[in-house]
Amino acid sequence: MKIYTKGGDKGQTSLYGGRRISKDDIRIESYGTIDELNSHVGHLLSVIPLDFDQKELLIEIQNRLFTIGSNLASDPLKDLPVPDLNEEDVLNLENAMDNMDASLEPLRAFVLPGGSVSNSVAHVCRTVTRRAERRMISLASVEEVNPILIKYVNRLSDYFFVVSRYLAYNLKHEETPWLPRKN
Repeated sequence: MKIYTKGGDKGQTSLYGGRRISKDDIRIESYGTIDELNSHVGHLLSVIPLDFDQKELLIEIQNRLFTIGSNLASDPLKDLPVPDLNEEDVLNLENAMDNMDASLEPLRAFVLPGGSVSNSVAHVCRTVTRRAERRMISLASVEEVNPILIKYVNRLSDYFFVVSRYLAYNLKHEETPWLPRKN
């Protein structure tokens, strides 16, 4: 099977369900950003320590990102079978954050991204997650988007922030606080 179809050469693509839409449609932007995020999570998995206790959840997150992408890539005008996301998925992120946070010093200032490659990649995941959330909210203003998808992505950006702090803690990298200029 060839990977290229030539069907998108004129700036159109197909949703799951067959309807053709422009490649710059907000729906395509939404699931394209989720796809980009999934690649960044894969990058994060490749640079974290082998024994990092969040590895299994990060793989689970990649699977849930495919779930979100499949929902966003489906034609909302058709009743199509797509995988589901549920409250338990959100709770898994919250529980993981609570467990990691128990090891961390309380946050007293904004922190600058960086410290190590893995810490920095976690921050990239956080910011791309925020962009995905903005794209999904834009889509939700013109078409229905299942609210659990947005809720999960909102929580996911928080998760990546805690992961970045937890990596710094585990790798014994000092977090660099933001030092605002005094006027």
